[in-house]
Amino acid sequence: MSSSAKKFNWKEFIINNNTFLILLLLIVISAMLSDTFLTPMNLRNILLQQAGPILVAIGLLYVILAGGIDLSVGSLMALGATVSALLITDIGLHFSVSIGIAVIVGLLFGVFSGFLVAYTGIQGFVATLATMTIARGIAFVITEGRPVRVEANTIDILVSKDLMYPIIFITILLIIIFTIIQRYTGFGRKIVAIGSNETAVKLAGVRTKLYVMSTYAISGSLAALAGVFIAARSSTGSATVGMGQELDAIAAVVIGGASLMGGRGFVLNTVAGALILGLIGNIMNLMAVPSYPQDIIKGAIIIAAVLLQIATSKKERTI
Repeated sequence: MSSSAKKFNWKEFIINNNTFLILLLLIVISAMLSDTFLTPMNLRNILLQQAGPILVAIGLLYVILAGGIDLSVGSLMALGATVSALLITDIGLHFSVSIGIAVIVGLLFGVFSGFLVAYTGIQGFVATLATMTIARGIAFVITEGRPVRVEANTIDILVSKDLMYPIIFITILLIIIFTIIQRYTGFGRKIVAIGSNETAVKLAGVRTKLYVMSTYAISGSLAALAGVFIAARSSTGSATVGMGQELDAIAAVVIGGASLMGGRGFVLNTVAGALILGLIGNIMNLMAVPSYPQDIIKGAIIIAAVLLQIATSKKERTI
């Protein structure tokens, strides 16, 4: 080996991949705590349950990369679930058309939020707090507060065992697409650059407002699709879907190492962050931990993971 060859730096490897190492450690611990954890049925359930949260976290990551925040994702999940369910049951549209319309509704809400943020100067926190309330309200109004039961062999085809669980494949495909967009396209690089220094990017002639608005559009459409996934799993569209999901999505993004100040974060790390949260809930369910203590334990683990991210980020800057 040439003396000039760069020596493998374990410390740098651990710091750069701490999210994935935490996920791996959690898998090992979960397997030791429960014999049921590594069974095919449980692993399949984890993937089906986390497909929606993963998409929501990816959409939110794009907003955060550009320096924004989107609190409306949970409500847009409810809107996606209820719109798709109502279009199938009350209007009689084909499930594929209903899903498409639900995603478009989420996209339009995202565009509206993005417009408020980018073109009117309203802060993302305030703008999406308003759209969060509006979207949830619309979901309750159009369903009259009742769960909308969807007939079999319609939207539930997305979780069909005979079709190899399309939800999982759609999620994997979208993870690949949004990873490529972030890493290898001018759009993705501009989003990251805007989050790092929007003024400099603007002076370079980039239409930053349009890019910022587009991140909210991505977030809105992915949140609505995540709501459709939940409706497919439960065969029901409910206005209560996604309550509190915005906090879990933010936690997944932060655990994945993204900076809430913008300009730093990766899709695959965010996916790992969402899976970490999912695994925590799964193993506590397998161990029959009651609901309220679960929240306490989950919160403590999130704090520990974020503190680890902060500590390793500081070390990363010194390497």
